[in-house]
Amino acid sequence: MDPYAELVDEAVAASFTGWDFRWLAGRAHNAQPSWSYPDLARAALAEATRVLDIDTGGGELLASFAPLPEATIATEGYPPNVPLARDRLAPYGVEVREHDFGTALPVEDAEVDLVLNRHGRFDPAELARVLRPGGLLVTQQVGSRNDVEINEALNAPLVEQPGSYDCVGAERALVEQGFEILEAAEEWPEFVIRDIGALVFQLRAVPWQVPGFDLDKYGPALRALDERIRSEGPFVAHDHRYLLRARRR
Repeated sequence: MDPYAELVDEAVAASFTGWDFRWLAGRAHNAQPSWSYPDLARAALAEATRVLDIDTGGGELLASFAPLPEATIATEGYPPNVPLARDRLAPYGVEVREHDFGTALPVEDAEVDLVLNRHGRFDPAELARVLRPGGLLVTQQVGSRNDVEINEALNAPLVEQPGSYDCVGAERALVEQGFEILEAAEEWPEFVIRDIGALVFQLRAVPWQVPGFDLDKYGPALRALDERIRSEGPFVAHDHRYLLRARRR
């Protein structure tokens, strides 16, 4: 069988639910930024009483922080993930509320004293609305230069122009909504892709990286990249991550 086709078929057949990337183990590796979002989230949870986790996915990360405060809410906007998150988080007493894209958070004004947001939607006005005065935001966001090398290798258009989403702009927006910035950092960790199947799986799991991704449309570019990986070694892109801890005044 064609080695390229074999890797691609394997990636297409792989299942993906919630936010589970274990299939990529040994085939791709995301380096982590110098900070630890999980450690920062755990420290904040220890002081919180009412918590909101935005865009929880299948609830995998939030569940790893258990035990959780009794009044913990999670939102999720991707319908297939909602029942997964409810099943996973129910034992920890977490209420999962469905959140349609483009709508206000399903949370009352000043309902929570901690907002956690790892790679979720970032609306500073909504964050200010749902947090109590003195409440804390801990967020790790994906910037607009995220893995642009993938788009360049496939000759695919960029979803966002570099500079559209970055730490400086996010800080400014939060300050305008009445937040005090406690910590801000921005880094570009390596994303190492060891075979073309790993890239195909990634683009199926994260379709917003290359909207309209199609194996036929991008087949020639994928084959060229497959040959490049076989001859030169792993393909390296760079994630774009920034961290913000901020307090609602």
